Amino acid sequence: MILKEKIEKDLAEAIKSRKEREISVLRLLKDAIFLKEKEKRYKIFTQKKGISEKELEKESQLSDEEIIQVISSEIKKRKEAILEFEKGKRSDLVKKESEEIEILRRYLPEQLSEEEIRKMAKEIIDKVKAGNLKDMGKVMQELMPKVKGRADGALVSKVVRELLSTQ
Repeated sequence: MILKEKIEKDLAEAIKSRKEREISVLRLLKDAIFLKEKEKRYKIFTQKKGISEKELEKESQLSDEEIIQVISSEIKKRKEAILEFEKGKRSDLVKKESEEIEILRRYLPEQLSEEEIRKMAKEIIDKVKAGNLKDMGKVMQELMPKVKGRADGALVSKVVRELLSTQ
């Protein structure tokens, strides 16, 4: 089952079960996916003149990988909101955002541990012959596609920075 279908099925179940938080999160996620598809459709339409409506619809469907990017983006927004709510001492809203992140995480592939990220980062540092923090961009450029959707970018960045600063 592709990811989009799973999200729609889970939304229908949440509606039947009257799980308000889940309904809200999944509706917002579906909207975010729809907007990304609309954006993709527009790009395809402007590039391929004379494309049929059926082809356009088919080509603009998001792949599971693209949906994972949307989910990761939604999680990132919530993490940023949590930081702001913590500054404002709004623990109720921190709790709400944290619950929403947990709902969204169900649709991501299994996340890499810090140790797995560290191992991959070391391999890439050796591969690109990175010697100091100035080479961080090269390392990140190689590493991020390999961990996309399976690791938080901030954690990856932290690990790479640590490894490069100790060289």
